[in-house]
Amino acid sequence: MYKIEKAAVLGSGTMGAAIAAHLANVGIPTLLLDIVPKKLTEEEKKKGLTLNDKAVKNRISTQGVKRLLKQKPSPLTVKDNIQFITPGNMADDMERLSEADWIIEVVVENLDIKKQVFEQVDRYRKKGAIVSSNTSGISIQAMAEDCSDDFKRHFLGTHFFNPPRYLKLLEIIPTKDTDEKVTEFMKTFGEERLGKGVVTAKDTPNFIANRIGTYGTQITINTMLEKGYSIGEIDSVTGPLIGRAKSATFRTLDVVGLDIFVDVAKNVRQHVEEENEKRAFEIPDFVNSMLERGWLGAKTGQGFYLKQGKEIFQLNPETMDYEPREKLKAPSIEKAKQLKSTKEKIKALAFADDRAGEILWSTLKQTLLYAAEKAYEIADNIRDIDLAMKWGFGWKYGPFETWDAIGLEASIERIWKEGDTVPDWVELMLAKGFTSFYKDVDGVPSYYHEGQYVPIPCSKKHINLNLLKKEERVIKKNSGASLIDIGDDVCCLEFHSPNNAIGLDILEMIHKSVEEVEKNYKGLVIGNQSSHFCVGANIAIMLMAAQDDDFFELENVAKKFQQTMMFMKYARKPIVSAPFNMTLGGGTEVCLHTSAQQASMETYMGLVEVGVGLIPGGGGNKELYIRHLEQLPKDVPVDLTAVSNQVFKLISTAAVSSSANEAVENGFIRRSDGISVNNDHLLYDAKQKVIRLYESGYQPPAKKKIPVSGEAGYAAMLMGAKSMAMSGYASEHDLKIAEKLAKVLSGGLLPQGTEVEEQYLLDLERETFLSLIGEAKTQQRMQHMLLKGKPLRN
Repeated sequence: MYKIEKAAVLGSGTMGAAIAAHLANVGIPTLLLDIVPKKLTEEEKKKGLTLNDKAVKNRISTQGVKRLLKQKPSPLTVKDNIQFITPGNMADDMERLSEADWIIEVVVENLDIKKQVFEQVDRYRKKGAIVSSNTSGISIQAMAEDCSDDFKRHFLGTHFFNPPRYLKLLEIIPTKDTDEKVTEFMKTFGEERLGKGVVTAKDTPNFIANRIGTYGTQITINTMLEKGYSIGEIDSVTGPLIGRAKSATFRTLDVVGLDIFVDVAKNVRQHVEEENEKRAFEIPDFVNSMLERGWLGAKTGQGFYLKQGKEIFQLNPETMDYEPREKLKAPSIEKAKQLKSTKEKIKALAFADDRAGEILWSTLKQTLLYAAEKAYEIADNIRDIDLAMKWGFGWKYGPFETWDAIGLEASIERIWKEGDTVPDWVELMLAKGFTSFYKDVDGVPSYYHEGQYVPIPCSKKHINLNLLKKEERVIKKNSGASLIDIGDDVCCLEFHSPNNAIGLDILEMIHKSVEEVEKNYKGLVIGNQSSHFCVGANIAIMLMAAQDDDFFELENVAKKFQQTMMFMKYARKPIVSAPFNMTLGGGTEVCLHTSAQQASMETYMGLVEVGVGLIPGGGGNKELYIRHLEQLPKDVPVDLTAVSNQVFKLISTAAVSSSANEAVENGFIRRSDGISVNNDHLLYDAKQKVIRLYESGYQPPAKKKIPVSGEAGYAAMLMGAKSMAMSGYASEHDLKIAEKLAKVLSGGLLPQGTEVEEQYLLDLERETFLSLIGEAKTQQRMQHMLLKGKPLRN
């Protein structure tokens, strides 16, 4: 049985250091090695150091570690994780590879150099240690051809996508010598410990995602040149409209870096044999000109786009000058925007008889045909190709899912009419009566494979709420949420209002769900599988009520929110919230009132109401203050002023955690709560937490009075707020909000240490919330957020 308790990464460049950071994020001590410098820096000379000093020898890897602390977005979930990474060098520290259970090579993309590195690794690794390469395209088999048999059995490719913390895809590439047990272990390890979406790729140039993705990009560039479109026009069609990244084609290239894209394209061109395929990966002249000029994208300040002030300019490939960015306007684009699903939009655009349709059909047709042509050359099945493109390139639908969306039969009929060839296996599939790549067979999602539909593999740790709803496992539902039986006597309350914003419908379902669970189930999970857990309360409805001066209704809603949170907090059965991605405002308040949390590692949590001129209104102020009191050492005198001031800073600055680990540091998540690295396992992990709490004899928390910082705490918070205002960091309205927040957190003008009931703080909070929503400047902030999606400083 294999296990990975220690790792080593060889190469501390951008990718090597980032892989080491991701290993550190999941608690794996990692040795990071790089080559020894050949020259001293001026600073080292001034210090009197020589090339033999350890600090000099470790300089490159040490710099790699230091860069991790400065990068944005951060490769580390919290800065303290840096302690898991030990820098070293490949002259003195290769013997330490014997300590590692997994050794990952991330050196320069040169086969000869990699072979030299692996010769050394083979000498120092312990028998049975797994070794892998993070190459993006060099033959895995060729790297290990001179190594020992034990090395070969434990060697494979592990291709991470950059940045490793955030991009889900991990391509596993075994060789003909790799032990199957090693491959299976690494797939499981990658999914469960590293939180990755793992696909098995064949040892072909650039594997799966880069092979298809780079081809698609090349075809898009060539289509632009042949048809006379501009860069901005192409990006108008190849982004969110078809389920791709907001950065579409050319802005994505600017973010990735033109040099990296060209290297990947050249690697394919050098290693494929078919002439048409070679031509497809030829770099256009204007792109080579950009490389010569150093116009590589974001990292050099200009690429396909150039930003000057607030203006964005696009490159003209013919003149190599920058011109104002232009967006394509076409009837099909306006029509597509009115359609609900992305699949409907893709189909409408692909068959549109206008300029947008011409762009999409030209690029889509060739990419789909290429994916089908190479399918079984680069992967074992079409499902892995679709997953690789979704997880590695951020496509909402992979090529074969996209083909189903536009209609396989209709599109192939058009392809034939245009004189193009369809791969034999697709023609045979159609001839046998299979008219889609994916289909539900007896209610089981399946995909086409070798003449039949086979079930899509699904881990027991992946609870699919949509499938459960199809199986009629919904117990109760309304417009905002559904209560679903997820098995083992546990329910899940799924929010599904627009943006999962909390309104009366969700509050009603929370109340009904708790009642149902208390009668008939072991416990409740609050979670969903949309883009974000919850972005907060429905401010549009609140704003309309405030503008109509309907404060009676607003007070009822605020009171209902508070009562629902308290009903949930003191429920007799365990309730576990499962936050992920954006968990803001009211979403955070829901989580704060549950028995426990099982958070995704990528959870961005915070009480952000001050951004719209309010304070939290669902008990969040009180609950976050209680959390901070709870985490204090029991045998140390409590400084209530310090505690309330700490909570004040988090709420008044609308601080949002950059990870679940940081949310723990900020007190939004308890240290006893769980963190799931793989978001696909989040609901399963939350369900197991419910079961453990139930079986251990769960009891709701005892109701206690809360000590408040009172008048002294209020003065301290107010002093901080006034300092911010005097320094120009807070407006007059910001100061007003801060004063009111300070009153809520301190409990008002009471002696420090006074113990109050929770309801006292809730009443104070609700009164303050209602007073602020009546302010004209707060309503302006709410309006601005709804229209612009960002805070207004007024």
